[in-house]
Amino acid sequence: MTETRTVTPPLGGAALATDSRLLDGVRAVGARTGVDYTDDAVVSDLLARHRRAVDQASRGPAGWIGGLALTAGVIWPFVGHVVPATAGKPLLAYAPAVPLLVVATACLTLVRLRWKRALMHIELAGYREVLGLARAYGIEPAHVPAWLEGRREDGGGKGAAPIPRYAPEERSAEGTGTPSTVSPPPKPAAVSEYERVADQGGWHDEVGWLLLFAGGIGAAVAVSSGEPLGLAVLALVPLAVVVWVAGHRQGRRKAALRPEAEAYARAVVAARAAGVDTPDLSPQLRALLDD
Repeated sequence: MTETRTVTPPLGGAALATDSRLLDGVRAVGARTGVDYTDDAVVSDLLARHRRAVDQASRGPAGWIGGLALTAGVIWPFVGHVVPATAGKPLLAYAPAVPLLVVATACLTLVRLRWKRALMHIELAGYREVLGLARAYGIEPAHVPAWLEGRREDGGGKGAAPIPRYAPEERSAEGTGTPSTVSPPPKPAAVSEYERVADQGGWHDEVGWLLLFAGGIGAAVAVSSGEPLGLAVLALVPLAVVVWVAGHRQGRRKAALRPEAEAYARAVVAARAAGVDTPDLSPQLRALLDD
C-alpha cells in the first residue's frame, strides 16, 4: 500500500485571492490546464500525485542498469589489462567498455527523458506559472520544493523547470477572498537551536574510522619494526571512540529537535499559503522540507 502524505501547497487559494487581477490570471491558467489552483485540497492532491510520479520516473530498472553499465564501463579499461585472462589482449582489455558505455548512455538518457516528461506535466507547469504570477504581484511563497523545479535534492541549482519570471505588477487595492484567520506561528527556542546545530557535524564517522585505522596500522608497523615507542599511536583508538560518541550525541540532539523544527517550518508554509505575512525560512528549515 502506497503511503500518502498531505502536501501543503507553497501558496493557497487565500493568498491568491488577495489581489483580484492575480486571481483572474490564476483562473485563466486553471481554465487552460483543467485544474482549480485556488482549491487547496485539489492542489495538495495534485502535488502529492506528481511528486510520486516524478520520483518513480527517476527510478526503475533502466536507472539501475544504466548505473551498473556506467560503472563497469569506466572501470573496465583500468582492470582489463591487468587481469591474467585479458592481459596482452587489447581487444578484450578495452573494447568491452564501449558497448557498456553505450548501454549506460541509452538507459540514463531514457531515465532523464521520463523524469523530464513527468516534471513538465501540464498540471505542474500550470502551478509553476501560478507561482510565477504570484511573485509578479509581490506574493512570495515561504518555500518551493526542490523537486517541483527539478533542482538537486540539496535544493541547489537552477533546476530543469524553474518557476517562470514575469514583469512586476502593481497590486490592486481590493482582494476577493475572505480575510485569513491564520496567525504567523511563534518561533520556539528549539527551532532556533536546530538552525544553529543543523549544519554542524557530519564528519565524526569518517574521522573516527580514520583514527582507528591509523592507530591499528601504526601499531602493526611498530610491532613489526621492533619500535615500542610506535605503540603510542594506539592512543588514537580511544580517541576514535570519543569522536564517535560525540557524533552520536550530536545526532541524537538534532533528531530530538527535528520534529519541532519541521512542524514550525510547515506551519510557516501553511500560513504563507493562507496569505499571512510570515518570516522567511532559513536554509536549514528549507532543507528539512526538501527531505
